Amino acid sequence: MKLHVIVPLCALFSLTQQTPSRDKCVCELTHSEKAFPHDRLSTVEDDASKCNSNITPQKTVELESLLLGLEKRLPQLEKDVSELKREDDGQLSSVLSLLVVENELLEIKQLINRLNITMLGHQRLTTNTTKELDDLRAEMQELETYDTMQVVKRQQDNQNLKRDLDQCRNGLYPTAQPTEQPHGHCPHSQFRNISGPRVYTAGEYPGSYKYGAWGRDPKPAAGKENWHWMVLLTSGNKHSNYVRFYSSLSSLIVGVSTPGNVQIHSSNPTTNTIQGPNVVLYGDALYYNCYNQDAVCRFNLTTKGVTTVQLPKGTRFNSKGNFCHLDECYAFTDLDLATDESGVWVIYTTTQDFGNIVLSKVEEPLALGQTWRTSVYKQAVTNTFMACGVLYATRYVNKDTEEIFYSFDTTTGEERFNLGIFINKMSSNIYALNYSPVDQMLHAYCDSYMVSYKILFS
Repeated sequence: MKLHVIVPLCALFSLTQQTPSRDKCVCELTHSEKAFPHDRLSTVEDDASKCNSNITPQKTVELESLLLGLEKRLPQLEKDVSELKREDDGQLSSVLSLLVVENELLEIKQLINRLNITMLGHQRLTTNTTKELDDLRAEMQELETYDTMQVVKRQQDNQNLKRDLDQCRNGLYPTAQPTEQPHGHCPHSQFRNISGPRVYTAGEYPGSYKYGAWGRDPKPAAGKENWHWMVLLTSGNKHSNYVRFYSSLSSLIVGVSTPGNVQIHSSNPTTNTIQGPNVVLYGDALYYNCYNQDAVCRFNLTTKGVTTVQLPKGTRFNSKGNFCHLDECYAFTDLDLATDESGVWVIYTTTQDFGNIVLSKVEEPLALGQTWRTSVYKQAVTNTFMACGVLYATRYVNKDTEEIFYSFDTTTGEERFNLGIFINKMSSNIYALNYSPVDQMLHAYCDSYMVSYKILFS
């Protein structure tokens, strides 16, 4: 019986082994849709990128700067013409007043010519850009016809829905106001924010001098109330031997320097000439880092004399304690001079303070006054300025943005590291920042361009 069972099993096994394997299954997919034109999409992306590069914030601010210069210049001309009428006695004084008016008319004419050229350029740019946008819109609408499954449409619907939800949420829960900021004794109340660029100009030497500084004298001599000053590092982006003056903001914008240069020394560099871009003008005197010294120099514009005050032992100088960010340090920015409502300050660091920022008041006659020590590392900072007795420090975010992130109140000694006030930059690097308490403007020198911002107090 067992033998009969075994034989059929062997036969079955033999038959199974001899069965041929199945053929492979092959599926043929026929796609009825048109192939997506990737080359056309790439062309649209290139055209959009070119359009973005043509329309920049600098172009708008340039026009605003010219209009601002004209706005400030016309009332001054009207005032000078009125004075000329009162002084018209046929004598030398009236002749001099007439020369002043003629110079102002010449500057206004130059400003208007530059304004006309800029406006014509903007009109052409607007016309060309409008046509390019219409072409891009038509091309994108054509490309959307390839989206038969309406993926893009659903994404747009989701984005619109998210926007509506955000608006609804913000309406129910409005953004909380920032906490009180330390402000010392400030006549303008508290520093809350900073405006977009109000002035943006290449000035008299477009693209020629990477490092420099500019601003106004918070305590000007009589007759110099509207003057603006500029210092250009003309020797290797490190040194300078003169300060250049402009009779008004509009003169600076169009690049007409009157009265021109006031020279510290005929050689550059040499003893007591300027080292580094962080200089300020206060009380008709220029304050700066003395050449090859850990000292502050004061150049009197009237007497042309230079006095100095030595900084504490261990002060870092000669580009050993610069402002920095991850990609770059700004050469010879060891000492930063600053002005505010109370006078002149110097910001620096020492070996004893392990590279942290030290702040000292500069008193008259030239001497160091009270000194404060902070806990912020100087080479983690890109710039500093003073306003109402409060030290503010900035750091590099990206090529378009700088952040005012830190403050030190000299009245209370309180430090903050979370201010979160952002500066919209017109160039990658800000080499000098000067606060002007006369008009609450912050003057920045950026890769040979001069930019100003309005400090917004509550």
